[in-house]
Amino acid sequence: MRILQVVYAPRLSGAEILAKGVAVEHREAGHAVCIASMQPQMADFDLSRSELAAADVLCDFPESPQGRIGRLMHLWRCVRKFRPDVIIAHATLAALYVRLLPIAAPVVYVMHSGSNDFANPKLRWAERMLSHRAKAVVGVSPQNTLDYLREVGPHPLVTVIPNGVDLPRFQTPMTPSSVAGRGASQQIVQLGRYVVDKGQLETIHAFELVLQQEPDARLVLHGVIEDPAYHDMAVNLVQRLKLDGRVTLCGPASNVAAILQTSQVFAMPSLREAHSIGFLEALASGVPVVASRIAAFEFARDFPGVSLVDTKDPSTYARALVHALRVPRAYRALDGYTLHDTAESYLKIAQAIHKDKGRGIRAESISALESNETSM
Repeated sequence: MRILQVVYAPRLSGAEILAKGVAVEHREAGHAVCIASMQPQMADFDLSRSELAAADVLCDFPESPQGRIGRLMHLWRCVRKFRPDVIIAHATLAALYVRLLPIAAPVVYVMHSGSNDFANPKLRWAERMLSHRAKAVVGVSPQNTLDYLREVGPHPLVTVIPNGVDLPRFQTPMTPSSVAGRGASQQIVQLGRYVVDKGQLETIHAFELVLQQEPDARLVLHGVIEDPAYHDMAVNLVQRLKLDGRVTLCGPASNVAAILQTSQVFAMPSLREAHSIGFLEALASGVPVVASRIAAFEFARDFPGVSLVDTKDPSTYARALVHALRVPRAYRALDGYTLHDTAESYLKIAQAIHKDKGRGIRAESISALESNETSM
């Protein structure tokens, strides 16, 4: 089978990392695989691009930023060149653009958002117009599918496929040197884009209280600076609390497995998530986890070394972090949440809809996107 995956922009973010992992799994299973995007690759995706090349996965990314028509034309050329049997479009924008093309290949629309995309009236209108062009609608969480059915309406095939983690990469045994380094540093790490929903400010406030009981602790934050103003707020807060010597704010990190192995605690105070790959990676690594008490994390509530708390309350959050600094790493069974499990689920859907492709589908007017698209 020839499988084309489409993302908006290759970057270190959940949808794109999932697409990369699934693409490699499908290629290793003997399928021809290509990943296309509508915008150029970001620098933080360089290592992932190398992994795709090593696995013989094709990449078709534009070299310069594209406008609306440019995105459509790039995708159109990619589809004509690769001739996919099935297209898996990750996230709402990619799925909308793909379904505007005059193509017969069946499309799988994957919803990754931790919020309801269809609360936006323009996106809701566009999805209602193009819903029939998706042979399958996949949510990475049950909430995704509930939002879709409530806002858009019924669809013949709506299902949930949880994200998966590459277990061998994150369950690498600790070396004596890394164990020693971890214990000495008492490092708390948070990984995630610098945006309000990820809660870096909450972690910094709580960490100030942690230092009262664990003066040797350190806090390291890694992430893409998606909201520069929010990142500046985090920098200013660190300076105002005089934590410069104990808190380090970094950009995106590609060596996530190594960071988790050399950290004592993983913090994730997100206000909302769909089904976070970063959370799964932390679970797989065995590092003690302190996360917000939201629906997306509830499946891990009873896992050893996992605390789900009210991270908006600095005292409660700080107590959980201090406790986590004093507990050992733990093994967690992640059956059903492995990258192989996820890739197999996507492959089954791709094979099913490919067999039922039928006569092809009429293309929608590109002008519809021109007049109704949000500032995408």
